[in-house]
Amino acid sequence: MAGSAVRVPAARLEAARGWRPDEAQVATALIALLGATLVVIIALPLWSLLSKSFQDGAGAFVGLRNYLIYFSTPTLFASLLNSVWVAALSTAIVVPLAFVYAYGLTRSCMPAKGAFYAAALLPIFAPSLLSALSLIYIFGNQGFLRHWLLGASVYGPIGIVMAEVLYCFPHALLILVTALSLSDGRLYEAADALGTARRRVFWTITLPGARYGLISATIVAFTLVVTDFGIPKVIGGQFGVLATDAYKQVVGQQNFPMGAVVGMILLLPAVLAFFVDRFVQRRQVALLSSRAVPYQPKPERGRDLAFLGYAISVGGLIVATYGVAVWASFVTYWPYNLSLTLKNYVFENAEPGGWEPYRNSLAMAALAAAIGTALVFTGAYLVEKLKVFPAGRAFAQFLAMLPMAVPGLVLGLGYVFFFNAAWNPLNVFYGTLTVLVINTIAHFYTVAHITATTALKQIDPEFESVSASLKVPFWRTFSRVTVPICMPAILDIAVYMFVNALTTVSAVIFLYGSGTKLAAIAIVHMDEAGFIASAAGMGAVIMLTAIAVKLAHIALNRFVFERLQAWRKR
Repeated sequence: MAGSAVRVPAARLEAARGWRPDEAQVATALIALLGATLVVIIALPLWSLLSKSFQDGAGAFVGLRNYLIYFSTPTLFASLLNSVWVAALSTAIVVPLAFVYAYGLTRSCMPAKGAFYAAALLPIFAPSLLSALSLIYIFGNQGFLRHWLLGASVYGPIGIVMAEVLYCFPHALLILVTALSLSDGRLYEAADALGTARRRVFWTITLPGARYGLISATIVAFTLVVTDFGIPKVIGGQFGVLATDAYKQVVGQQNFPMGAVVGMILLLPAVLAFFVDRFVQRRQVALLSSRAVPYQPKPERGRDLAFLGYAISVGGLIVATYGVAVWASFVTYWPYNLSLTLKNYVFENAEPGGWEPYRNSLAMAALAAAIGTALVFTGAYLVEKLKVFPAGRAFAQFLAMLPMAVPGLVLGLGYVFFFNAAWNPLNVFYGTLTVLVINTIAHFYTVAHITATTALKQIDPEFESVSASLKVPFWRTFSRVTVPICMPAILDIAVYMFVNALTTVSAVIFLYGSGTKLAAIAIVHMDEAGFIASAAGMGAVIMLTAIAVKLAHIALNRFVFERLQAWRKR
């Protein structure tokens, strides 16, 4: 009896030591949890927006009546046409400019390529409104170059197009530099050996090879212009576009059904662009084979000097334009008293919260970067590396890609109707920093997810196979192998989330509360109140903060590569 009494607890202890949760069940539960999270932060807000567009002010179903009212109202329908032609014109200008700039960076031997590349990317680190504020100082009623417009006003389509070109230039450039970098040098060597004219080489080799990049850059630029809110709000004057119409309907007139209709119409160009991009991707063939030779441009004095001059002109224009806004933020009284002062940075004089919106932006961006990076990378690992619950993984992948086709303003409207609904227990978060963080993560989820998936695809599946054969649970492999290997990509995602959270306007313009106003929104309000110098100052602070974070990321990335990526070196 005594011996058996001793053996039973020992057996139980041995069983307890050997027990571990079933990996398949844990993985299935985590994938289901990921899917449920994406449904709440992405799918349900969009469904709320769609359903609201078919209701009247009291919530009763009215079918297509709101859409009929929209298209039969001349001023509202004119905004749709205005958005389309302004976006088309801006795209037609910015894509050729960016293509030539990218061509000079990748296909010439001009000096200081890194400096010119960095100069061209400057608008990414600033809110879109800052380019509009700069143009007001340059071409506005008190602008020092206003006579260049020959009597035309910058407040309207002219100013919108100019500011959107500045804002979209780096986005198009990033795509085109990547497209032009993927070239097989053997094709050009063969063309040289055959004595093929350069013009023919360009039209038969270079342009077809960059075709997908050109289409993608066109789609991205067009979508950015159609859905941008900040620039038309600051410099658009009385020229109505879809983004400002949605703002007026929701904030100005409290006409939520019509705001939902405008949001759905605003969604159409982005969705169409998304499907065109998917179609082009399927038809894209590999540009580099395993035997390909990277293209290396040869020095040529005349060509290199020409591209150097172009880069100085375009890159210098971008830096100078944003530099005007920074300079004007220190000016005492533009343009009559150009002495420098810091009074424009005493934001209490222009904004009741003073520096509080900036602190809110830092807190929101930090939380979005930390929580968003953890969610995105873990979710990408569950979808990409675990081979259980295929239906759940496919559903999560679909939801992860959905925000790519949803403009920030549309997602923000969806959050208004979903998180502010009386039936929703989550409405306690409306107007708080929590909903701003969730909205920002959802808005920028797709690009971060693609980045994480790309990094995970580069890891050999044998890691998981070996772990399974050694009976090591996947979560230990994830923490000890996958995360250290992918740390550079994780840092990229965190910085991407932080910078975009810091500069975004359209996605959060409807969601802030009295104590959670963000810096980019404060710029809109200061501009409306006539404190343009203080608005420029807040924009400059945001831009310098984003640049500082990026520089810190570069330094930290080098540290990570040196320590955690030492295995890559022989």
